[in-house]
Amino acid sequence: MRGVLPEMVLLACVAAGCSGERTLPQRKEDVTMKKVMVSPLAGRWYQDSERALRDEIADLCKDVTAVRRKNVCAAVVPHAGYRYSGRVAAGVFLRIDAKSVGRVVVMGPSHYVGMRNRVSIPDATHLRTPLGELPVDTEFVKRARALPFVTQEPQAHAQEHSDQIQLPLIQACLATNVPVVCVVCGQFDAANLLTAAAAFKELLDDRTLVVASSDFTHYGANYGYLPFTNDVQRKIETLDMGIFDLFARKDLPGFLKRLDETGATVCGRDPLAFLLAMLPGDAKIERTAYETSGKLTHDTRNSVSYIGALVTGAWSKPASQARSEATAAEKISDEDCGRLLVWAREAITEAFKSGERRAALREPATLTAGLRAVRGGFVTLHKRGELRGCIGEIVPRREIWKVVREQALNAAFHDPRFEPLTEQELDEIDIEISMLTPPRPVASWRDIVIGTHGMVLTKGGRSAVFLPQVAPEQGWGIEETLTHLAMKAGLPPEAWRDGAEFLVFEAQVIHEKAGPGR
Repeated sequence: MRGVLPEMVLLACVAAGCSGERTLPQRKEDVTMKKVMVSPLAGRWYQDSERALRDEIADLCKDVTAVRRKNVCAAVVPHAGYRYSGRVAAGVFLRIDAKSVGRVVVMGPSHYVGMRNRVSIPDATHLRTPLGELPVDTEFVKRARALPFVTQEPQAHAQEHSDQIQLPLIQACLATNVPVVCVVCGQFDAANLLTAAAAFKELLDDRTLVVASSDFTHYGANYGYLPFTNDVQRKIETLDMGIFDLFARKDLPGFLKRLDETGATVCGRDPLAFLLAMLPGDAKIERTAYETSGKLTHDTRNSVSYIGALVTGAWSKPASQARSEATAAEKISDEDCGRLLVWAREAITEAFKSGERRAALREPATLTAGLRAVRGGFVTLHKRGELRGCIGEIVPRREIWKVVREQALNAAFHDPRFEPLTEQELDEIDIEISMLTPPRPVASWRDIVIGTHGMVLTKGGRSAVFLPQVAPEQGWGIEETLTHLAMKAGLPPEAWRDGAEFLVFEAQVIHEKAGPGR
């Protein structure tokens, strides 16, 4: 493979900085095998000499006057050639305070190699561009390789531009020798995405900057995507903004659904979804720039869209803060629990009155801290003791009052296992709400505690979930529970015994008081 140069060296050099750049302190290392991956993009995607490339990037940066932000945990950066998306991309990096970044993880899509439910990290200790070498965070890579979905696929990196295009911008706009990890993402289904993201997130700390590398809509015959042929520029922008709005709201299901419904050719779908699945609950996403190649070339017959965005927040919190927040989350007051149950029933009742079976998420006049807590949640409907519907979301992305209202409607009208609820049944159902802790991976099914843990089983692209109360209600032990869970996922009954991955979570469960006829 072109670009990997092994050589025995003593890693002790200090890279020289230049105007606008920062040089991180070098760590003393033992003698080790140095493996240099040379970027395949020089001379094609950007200039191939140091001076010419520095001049090219300086031109991209000249109009950016934004203040650098200290609390950026992630970014969305386009990955076309610099003459197309370079200004948008450089503008993102120039808005990030370099001193707060100790590691950059670049996650880009695989354009050339199919990798189902896997990511690949190259076998290298350094990444070379015309601007010099960036060190790879080899300790991070070592920990990442312990995860079952992390592989090393040489062909995934031989010509891939989605990650490599970011490296000179990182060197020129952020820091000359910040440790970097390049991750090329394969194609994930929803279940494996959640499992992988939860595990990968455990590797991140508050000095990690995650860069999701993605272009947006690829329009035109060259890309096989022609959903409209008139008023093209305006319609492309409308399509892009609709997709980005769902991303900015951290609505992962909505984001993926919109891509599927529109067929929009967003090449970084997987790294964007991976980032959404990892983001902390307090993360905020803001767009920094938008451009299209059609506008730049004055030719919309073929056009690619470029969006830059910053994500502010923290990957982790101090242990004392995390403990206090967890305690607070477990203690949603009886009064707030009562309000959630009322709102769940009101949402269903209003749907019958209005005929609109989608969530009307009008914010209540007053909301306590407990109701604003960002949590996953499920709404379960029972009719005369039998399940009548159950829908929810595992990953904490929205305030719990929003989750409850929307999932109440989904449980009533959109659970594919049941016919939609009828108005005549409304007085016969009772409502149960489960408010979840964030899911976390466990090493083995033996770590699952019946009666305490809800669980997600994932294997071979299939998955299923049980809430914590399911097994005790059925009187099942762990093996019987996992057998039923495997069958729910469409797997053989014993599939959980080998090769399956598990997430666990806990839940605060509240119920309506059963009334007449329920």
